[in-house]
Parts: sequence; structure tokens; C-alpha cells
Amino acid sequence: MRFVIVGAGAIGGVVGARLAQHGQDVVLVARGAHGTAIRERGLTLRTAAETVTLRLPVLPSPAAVDWRAGDVVLLAVKGQDTAAALGQLAGCAPPETPIVCLQNGVENERAALRLFPNVYAVPVLCPTGHLEPGVVEAYAFRTTGILDVGRYPTGSDDVALRVSAAFASSGFVSVVRDDVMRWKWFKLIVNLTNALEAVFGVGAVPGELRRRTRQEGLACLQAAGIDAASVQEDREHRGDLLELAPVGGGGRPGGSSWQSLVRGTGAIETDYLTGEIVLLGRLHGVPTPVNTLLQSLTRQAAEQRLQPGWLTPAEFTALLPE
Repeated sequence: MRFVIVGAGAIGGVVGARLAQHGQDVVLVARGAHGTAIRERGLTLRTAAETVTLRLPVLPSPAAVDWRAGDVVLLAVKGQDTAAALGQLAGCAPPETPIVCLQNGVENERAALRLFPNVYAVPVLCPTGHLEPGVVEAYAFRTTGILDVGRYPTGSDDVALRVSAAFASSGFVSVVRDDVMRWKWFKLIVNLTNALEAVFGVGAVPGELRRRTRQEGLACLQAAGIDAASVQEDREHRGDLLELAPVGGGGRPGGSSWQSLVRGTGAIETDYLTGEIVLLGRLHGVPTPVNTLLQSLTRQAAEQRLQPGWLTPAEFTALLPE
């Protein structure tokens, strides 16, 4: 089994580095300054325990991969980049290639299944960061993260077992879940606060807005008849495994959406996180004023290259409909 990691940012880079450290065959697909830095200097992984630079093969696109029997794609691009990445993969990867979605949101697997018959979902619980080219950071110290695996839409098979075993032997906690999408829907509710952090900044999110954002999400899932894992199930599964430790003298930065704004990428994943709840609300007649405003504002912030903290909670609340 060789892992072809498409999108070697915070998640893809950390997972790729850990797999390679533990003897797995890994190829990275990374573009732009990040890809150039890895090619020239290697991929640097920083954790509370170590800083290590790994020399891994890195290619600019899936078309440059020498595809082999047994290759497994770990798709780790942001949701807004999924369609383009899948289109590239469909043009060069063998049709039977397993596509494992190491991504937030619930739309990526559905998009992958349009083009590939063997699709797998991973609810990513892995606090990581990527703010400088060629460097990724992992902040949990008891384990690097929790990466459960299941076939999409349900079930398990030998590929799921082998991928999960590779994760589990490379510094992650991983089990195979037949009901993996219940856990991805729960993770979506957790990720709704990503947009709040991107707007207000780390540590500046009011508890009431956090509560309202998730409450709207849960109401939409209930109206749509979508079964999600519970808070209690999640608490029992993760325990204290994701306790954080400082890396390089600093704590964890904001989440993935916050990092997108800080890097000034010009794009953000909110349409596939917050936007999923807005979509469900419109389909099932559930009001989602907080999430709707967040979706609009984060897109505006990304397009205008604004930094987190550009709006105060009071200003945000004033923009909500009466």
C-alpha cells in the first residue's frame, strides 16, 4: 500500500509525515510555495516532543504520480478545492483507486463517489497547523490525532481495515466504523464554530453565539432526519487524547478557517461547513440566521484578505435580523 496524499497542508502534511516516520510509503501532492519548500528543503513537522524534517517525494499534481496497483489516495484539500482535485484524479488515477477523505464537512465523499466507486470517510480529530511553507505542526501530545475510518456511505472492508491499521501504527488512534457518517455529521456541528473564530479571532468568540450556531445546526439535522453521534459518545471516544501542548514555545493557533484567513489564501471552507447547515435549513424550513450571516461574512473576509478579529461580536449581533 502506498499513500498518495493530495493536499499536504495541516492535516495532509501531518498525516503524511507520521505515516512516513513509521515506515509507510508516502507521496505528497502539494502546489505553490508550500510544494516548492517541501521539494527544496523537505517537510518539517513540529510537535511538543520533536522537530523533524522529512525528505518525501512531492509532486505538483496528481497527473505527475506514477500510479500503481495498491495506491490509496488520502484526499486532504479544503472542501472548496475538492471538485478540482477529484477532476484531476479522475483523469489519471485508476478507477478502482480508493479515495479516503481526510476532510471536514460531509459533501466531499458524495462528490468523490460520483467519480470513484471506492470512497472512505474519516472524521478528522487532529489539532494541527500550517502557517508557513514547508512546515506543519501537531499540537496533541498523547496521540497525534483520532482518525477513524469507514466505507462511504456505510460499512467496512479490507481497505478500511488496512488504512485504519496504518494510522494506528503511525501515532494516531483509529478504529473502523460502519456508521462513520454519524461521526462526520457530529464533527460538522463542532466545526460550525470555525467561522466564528475566523470572524472574531482566537479566544474572542462569545459563548452565546457559539451556542446559537450549534443549536441551529442540531435543529437542521433533526428536521432532516440525520442521525449524528452524540456529545456523550464523542466525549467517551476522545477522552483526554487531544489534550494540547505548546509547540515551539507557542500554543495552538486558530482552526482551519482562521488559518486560511491568516495565510491570506483568498478562499475559505465555510460554504462546506456553515453552508451545509444553511442549505439544510432552506431545504427543511429551519431558520439559520447566525450561520447564514457567518457564511456571508467569512466569504467576504476571505475575498478581501481580512484578518480574524475584523468584526466585533457587538457589530455582528447588530447585523442579525430582528
